[in-house]
Amino acid sequence: LLPSWQVVALTLLTASGEILECSESINVDIFQAARLHLGCLGVVLTITFQCVPQFYLQEVTFPSTLTQVLEHLDDHLKRSQYFRFLWFPHSENVSVIYQDPTTKPPSSSASWLWDYAVGYYLLEFLLWISTFVPSLVCWINRFFFWLLFSSRVENVAISYKIFNYECRFKQHVQDWAIPIEKTKEALLELKAALENNPKMVAHYPVEVRFARGDEIWLSPCFQRDSCYMNIIMYRPYGKNVPRLNYWLTYEGIMKKHGGRPHWAKAHSCTRKDFEKMYPAFPKFCSIREKLDPAGIFLNAYLEKVFY
Repeated sequence: LLPSWQVVALTLLTASGEILECSESINVDIFQAARLHLGCLGVVLTITFQCVPQFYLQEVTFPSTLTQVLEHLDDHLKRSQYFRFLWFPHSENVSVIYQDPTTKPPSSSASWLWDYAVGYYLLEFLLWISTFVPSLVCWINRFFFWLLFSSRVENVAISYKIFNYECRFKQHVQDWAIPIEKTKEALLELKAALENNPKMVAHYPVEVRFARGDEIWLSPCFQRDSCYMNIIMYRPYGKNVPRLNYWLTYEGIMKKHGGRPHWAKAHSCTRKDFEKMYPAFPKFCSIREKLDPAGIFLNAYLEKVFY
């Protein structure tokens, strides 16, 4: 999926049948709303993305600890154009990931990818067993860090192969963006919450990544550089696992630190929450009500968001 800030123009079919050309110079307010509009403003007929020529990325992953990464967070952000890290809950283990443009030739990573795929088949089986013995989760997290992430790995490939990765089996996901300066405090609070509640288990990884601020009204990064903190609870062989306590604890920490949820992932927020989170939310709602006064493009989820 392309980020909404890469949208530089679009054509919108409204509820009345009107076709609107939108860009930074035409229907400017509607354009800023429509770049991320959840489908509630109309049907997008055409879209123009800002792109760059095909390029290669060098990905370097290496092990570290949560304490070390958080203490040197600014250095990591400066060292790599696309820096993120994976924290393994119930431990200090972290896998640091640097991704940067390169002129090096592609490398062969077939062996590592095979190990990674086999590892996830094993993970699903072990997590299924842990649904009967939840205390196993902390050991499973540590085992897979040792198995797949405890050594340095370098890989060069075309950019989309590095940026995209396959979710091997079903999962529940929450993903909130908080102000970047709140990263350390929020992550340590989540770690402490798990340590203080032994019965609350969390699957790996907690993915922590970073994004520049933008001016898109409903963007979680609206007017601030942000840290996305993504949590996962897998569904081994489709089996649901208890997650409510973990979900609510995480949401509480994210809200406390000014978080905004990823629109396409799980959250429990309503219009009252979004009015506090997004300075431009009233402006967006005004345009939505003008373009679709009868609510033709609303559904149950959007009604919760806007009413």
